[in-house]
Amino acid sequence: MNLLKALARTSSMTMISRVLGLVREVMNANLFGAGVAMDAFNVAFMLPNLFRRVFAEGAFSQAFVPILAEYKAQRGDDAAREFVAYVAGMLAFILFVFTTVCIVAAPVLVWLAASGFAHEPGKLALTVVLTRITFPYIFLISLSSLTGSILNTWNRFSIPAFTPAFLNIAMIGGGYLLSPYFDQPIIALAVSVLIGGLLQLGFQLPYLWQIKMLARPRLQFDYPDVGRVMRQMGPAIFGVSVTQVSLLLNRTFASYLSDGSVSWIGYADRLMELPAGVLGVALGTILLPGLAKLKASGQEEEYSAMLDWGLRLCMLLALPATIALAVIAQPVIASLYLGGAFHVKDVVMTERSLTAYSVGLLGLIVVKVLAPAYYARQDIKTPVKIGLATLLVTQLLNLALIWHFNVAGLALALGLGACFNAGLLLTGLLRRGVYRPLAGWGVFTRKLLIAVGSMAVVLWLCRVGLGGWLTDARLLRLGKLAVLVSAGATTYFAALYLQGFRPRDFSRRAVQ
Repeated sequence: MNLLKALARTSSMTMISRVLGLVREVMNANLFGAGVAMDAFNVAFMLPNLFRRVFAEGAFSQAFVPILAEYKAQRGDDAAREFVAYVAGMLAFILFVFTTVCIVAAPVLVWLAASGFAHEPGKLALTVVLTRITFPYIFLISLSSLTGSILNTWNRFSIPAFTPAFLNIAMIGGGYLLSPYFDQPIIALAVSVLIGGLLQLGFQLPYLWQIKMLARPRLQFDYPDVGRVMRQMGPAIFGVSVTQVSLLLNRTFASYLSDGSVSWIGYADRLMELPAGVLGVALGTILLPGLAKLKASGQEEEYSAMLDWGLRLCMLLALPATIALAVIAQPVIASLYLGGAFHVKDVVMTERSLTAYSVGLLGLIVVKVLAPAYYARQDIKTPVKIGLATLLVTQLLNLALIWHFNVAGLALALGLGACFNAGLLLTGLLRRGVYRPLAGWGVFTRKLLIAVGSMAVVLWLCRVGLGGWLTDARLLRLGKLAVLVSAGATTYFAALYLQGFRPRDFSRRAVQ
């Protein structure tokens, strides 16, 4: 399998999901705006999402995938299937207990996440109700991520990449079809989250059966290699939690600002997730199993070369996305969100947050490439230490920047923190000799900057020339946005082509 083609397929599937996510956010903006109800839902949905990233996409996959790859390479599929059965049983048991406890403790969790809501009657209570409805999602999505990790290890990247689309489909359907039947329409979104979780898990199970890895969960507390996963998860949970605590504190700061602040930063975050997911998550998904297999077979040179390949692709795709997001923030937000309950003030405040966020987009995506280099070596402690340092720096930046830039200061703090995190991860890999950059980075960077600079100039000229982003009708805005994005993309890739870049230069075979 060609990894570049696998990345293209995975990114395409992720793009479908992220585009549906944008449709979902457009619906949210028009139906619910950026007021009390949407603030409450954003916090309620953030809590299971936070723990999802800890249990599922974060700590669990980091601990599980390298050991599963070791099983596949050294013991064969039958042993791997048995290992999966016991891991699934233990994970389901832990998640059931955890979910039950958190539903009971929802008032405490909500107060910790958004204590500022207590100043407005009914806002905190509504958030508690929404949290209790959405929290079982963590159980469903964590099992879905288990199946996705297995499929990725067998190089079936496209299926897990497309799976998140079902959450967005469920929420779009729930927003339009179910909300009229609730006294508080926002509850329809919470119910839709559960429906989406069921669809995500159910969609992947037939593909797990195809590769003969669909096993009945078994619970045995003393199964040895399940213990290895759980022991690895300990520091991994702590490490991933550092990032999530930073996000939680960020939202807590926002809850003390004016109504709409949590929503403004939430809408900006969704736009950030489009390139971060399509590029960063897709690259990380492909790199982790490949690096783990190379480590298990002792191929250190190939290990470093694969990491170099990932970083070059990251720079090639993430740097232009970072610059473009900063230059055309207002056209994107106005074209997608403006209308209905989402007003011009909301556009302006969300634009400020998105522009501030864009400072850290490159760092955020680079982290998705560098972190698997540690996890594949079953080194989770180093990212934990780096995460602690990043948490401290981010919160100091929050305190310093919120007074000068309001809600945009919180977004800027997260962005700068992501860059700090990426810098420390890269430094650690270089110092240990795990990553040894291949020749040609100087020429590569010079050509890349020329292409990005050309794109930025064209985007700015087109943005100013087209104008009317806050006054034109929605369809006209969308049409102009399509022209704007097409002009920028054409300029960038044409500049790369003229300087000798070709897709075949980035081809690479997958590790079987």
